[in-house]
Amino acid sequence: MSLHLLLLLLLLSLTPSLLKASVHEYRSERFMSKGNAFVFHGGSEGIYSSSPSENFTSDSDSLSFIRFEKITFRRPEEVSNTSSLPIHAVVFEVEDRENIGGSAYGGQRAVCCTSDLAKLGVCSHGEIIHHPSSKDSAWPQVFGVSFVENELSATLLTRSIQITRTGMYNLYFIHCDPGLKDLVVEGKTIWKNPGGYLPGRMAPLMYFYGFMSLAFVLLGIFWFSQCARFWREVLPLQNCVTLVITLGMFEMALWYFDYAEFNETGVRPTVITIWAVTFGSIKRTCARVIILMVSMGYGVVRPTLGGFQSKVIMLGVTFFAASETLELLENVGAVSDFSGKARLFLVLPVAVLDAFFIIWIFKSLSATFKKLQTRRLLVKLDIYRKFTNALAVAILVSLGWICYELYFKSKDVYNEHWQNAWIIPAFWQLLSFSLLIVICSLWAPSQNSTRYAFSGSSGDSSGEFEKDDYTLTLIKPSPIPSHEVKNTSETTSLQADKEEPDLEEDKRE
Repeated sequence: MSLHLLLLLLLLSLTPSLLKASVHEYRSERFMSKGNAFVFHGGSEGIYSSSPSENFTSDSDSLSFIRFEKITFRRPEEVSNTSSLPIHAVVFEVEDRENIGGSAYGGQRAVCCTSDLAKLGVCSHGEIIHHPSSKDSAWPQVFGVSFVENELSATLLTRSIQITRTGMYNLYFIHCDPGLKDLVVEGKTIWKNPGGYLPGRMAPLMYFYGFMSLAFVLLGIFWFSQCARFWREVLPLQNCVTLVITLGMFEMALWYFDYAEFNETGVRPTVITIWAVTFGSIKRTCARVIILMVSMGYGVVRPTLGGFQSKVIMLGVTFFAASETLELLENVGAVSDFSGKARLFLVLPVAVLDAFFIIWIFKSLSATFKKLQTRRLLVKLDIYRKFTNALAVAILVSLGWICYELYFKSKDVYNEHWQNAWIIPAFWQLLSFSLLIVICSLWAPSQNSTRYAFSGSSGDSSGEFEKDDYTLTLIKPSPIPSHEVKNTSETTSLQADKEEPDLEEDKRE
């Protein structure tokens, strides 16, 4: 038992050094036909430049590079009786994308050299067409390997490419041999920035989540201290806010550790990522449900949700499932700055459910406002008015940001603006945190917390707040019509007449 424990500890101590790489792994991946070429996308990442080094080695901590390790191509045995055209690895910066491929007479661009281009002497038939970059003649980087007769596998030589220019780099494996249509690729490539192994788009988010962790801690200190001071006055609604703050603290901390671990080792920690995604999905779901409950007047004008409870729970569970699926697909195991098209199909359900939440929230707020105005609960009405204003501002800002996000992505088809892409997810975190601060300021525990709570009989809406002394003091006396004044004075005089004989009798006695 002790020997097994020792071996386990030794393995854990060696793991960081063995896995210190931002790894794009290829496990028998197949090529796809694109035009007259067969293509496999090996990865896309934003990489910051490092100073050129004559004694470049991939072991340096301050240099940027892309390293190829054990890249092996395998073909079926039935086509192994002949040699093949080269299989190329093509590495280029996104600004140089026009330098890959060409056309003979201004027609459709081709990646592989066609017979017409070969006749013009531009390239050799079956080769990859590429031209030197205007910024650096050594780019794009194109190199490859070929199959010899009766060979089932061919392996690229291990090499490292130093990155001396900041940009979005793409790797494609390309071949032009129709006989290799069933070719597969195995191995891995390692991508590194000067500050660590995080892809360039993700690097600023590590510092952002560190900042947000601190912000949630400060908000938590304020909220928990208020709850401790006025624990007798804490309402169920305030306990829900406590839950959201706690989930937010865990989420931000987990995202920070996820990115920090990824940056240090280059391997995305799957367990931490799943926990971060799950806490985030639970927090977003709870936040939306709580806002809906507040809008419906839970704990303020009604003691329970009544018949709406099952519908609210169903909507919350559906939103959690959709959000969790989207976030898992987008984050777990992701080591590339390239967004997959599958994400678009999962964004739609989340967007539809969000829209449903918004519509239901504002319809509920309208009904709650009417109740508060009818019963003239001015303090509660003022709080709800501030809450509604904050929510309306948040919705308008969200719509504006969605328009900007769509514009940003439509203009950034090739991820050229990857250095600013981190702002998009960061904005949504800041917006939700700002709305949470507003809710905390409006419903913070205090010695007067109970005045915001539901009071009275839930069965009789007209007498619901008759026992609320604080509410009664807020009701201003309305002007009494003249005929009512007259009737009142007459009633008073009649009562006085009835009382006078009694007083006289008392005196006589």
